[in-house]
Amino acid sequence: MNHGQPGVPTIGTSSALAVILARAGSKGVPGKNVAVVGGRPCIVWTIEAVQRARSVGAVVVSTDDPRARDIARAMGCVVVDRPPHLATDTATVDDAVRHAVDAVSSSGRDDPYAHPARPVVVLYANVPVRPAGLIDRAVELLVSTGCDSVQSYATVGKHHPWWTVRIDAEHDGGEASGVVRPWEGETLYHGVYRRQDLPGAFVPDGGVMAVAVRSLFCRVSGVAPGPHAFLGRDRRAVMTREGEVVDIDSRVDMVVADVLLRERRAEPSRGMTA
Repeated sequence: MNHGQPGVPTIGTSSALAVILARAGSKGVPGKNVAVVGGRPCIVWTIEAVQRARSVGAVVVSTDDPRARDIARAMGCVVVDRPPHLATDTATVDDAVRHAVDAVSSSGRDDPYAHPARPVVVLYANVPVRPAGLIDRAVELLVSTGCDSVQSYATVGKHHPWWTVRIDAEHDGGEASGVVRPWEGETLYHGVYRRQDLPGAFVPDGGVMAVAVRSLFCRVSGVAPGPHAFLGRDRRAVMTREGEVVDIDSRVDMVVADVLLRERRAEPSRGMTA
């Protein structure tokens, strides 16, 4: 990683700017970005992962959380204070990332983002578990193919969409009927009863996103407006295996992440504090 004057990241024309999102107001797991997981505040794991990435030239943390801000600065990151309108649970990821990129861009002597293909890596502070090299894999694929965006994906496994159903919530005599219907079509579970026979299906796992500046700022022609327009038209994937990424959205996720991280550090699992 390259370091310029304090508060102003210095990056080359092909090295990536990483933006770590660390919003304070989580409803599912309050304070999860700074909760202790695997013996360290959760955000520390993401900062360390991106600081090890060869393809990243500077790291910015976008946050409204004073504790996350202090941790990020102590670890050498540039901190962008996220304004209240971008710190709600309805604010979009791309709006927050664009704000961070604009903030560090305007603080420099010139615009380091004039190159439309420059990579911007988007990471979540509540993802403490990701495989080594994942960030570099995403950036390298973005640069080598010239695509608009790259995301990490995991297989859905037994939670396959073909095995999902709709449960009738209408009341029959004052109670829910509980009638089960196929999610789509007329055949329950698409007639498949063995997991091995399911077609491949994948879900974004939160491990990493890498987007070209042109995509982030919605300058790719032919892309319809919408919440995922910033991913552009040419979207690519890097794959992860089961358990390689843990995105903390619940207390169960915290327990799983804690166990995995302590195993990596060969430490016994013990109670967590926030």
